[in-house]
Amino acid sequence: MRFLVDADLPRPTAPMLRDLGHDAVDVRDIGMGSADDERIAEYAQAQKLCLLSGDFGFADIRLYPPQDYHGIVVLTLPKDAHRDYILHLVERFVSQTEVLNRLPGRLAIVGPDRIRLRPA
Repeated sequence: MRFLVDADLPRPTAPMLRDLGHDAVDVRDIGMGSADDERIAEYAQAQKLCLLSGDFGFADIRLYPPQDYHGIVVLTLPKDAHRDYILHLVERFVSQTEVLNRLPGRLAIVGPDRIRLRPA
């Protein structure tokens, strides 16, 4: 899978995804570290990348209709989530091949205990 990692996730996220066999680029590595959500979403859409973020704004299907994207993944994170917690959550998510196969055109809300896909 090809991911665009948002700047709100830890720096090691993209390298970890690459180590797990995925293509991943961090927005900070392409000069978009301070870009607004709309610009990041447009880039992900144009490059056919699955957007991976902790920003719940991307879960607004009125602004970011899932069917227009190669996947949007929003992590549900506690305010005090530390780097290792986030990396573990991402690693667990990407290990679920069946979910990844269904991801294009969908929004995935990823929490510690479940994954919700919209539309179902």
